[in-house]
Amino acid sequence: MAKPRSVWTQVRAFALDLPEAHEEFPWGDRVAKVNKKIFAFLGPGDGADAMLGVKLVESQLAALAAPGAKPMGYGLGKAGWVIVPLHGRPPPAAVLRDWILESYCLVAPKKLIARVVAERP
Repeated sequence: MAKPRSVWTQVRAFALDLPEAHEEFPWGDRVAKVNKKIFAFLGPGDGADAMLGVKLVESQLAALAAPGAKPMGYGLGKAGWVIVPLHGRPPPAAVLRDWILESYCLVAPKKLIARVVAERP
């Protein structure tokens, strides 16, 4: 029987499946970008320090209510960035995908946002 994919693996795959999204490693961090702008920090990888960092407006308070979640450091928290641990009891995968999508839509060009809206229910 195949081992289920980890939450981190699912989150990374979803982020990189968005239109024109790609992965880069600035400052040694794994991030997902669109149009040269970061929309998700994907942490160091799977394991005890697996995390997701996203910029949120509408869902920021809900994300901060997740176990272990906190505003992102380096002043990014003031701009709406939240870091959510993906180990232990992370939020459901569907919620994490919604947060990634919200973050993506905050930085992506309008033509790509229109594609996402048209492709997803």
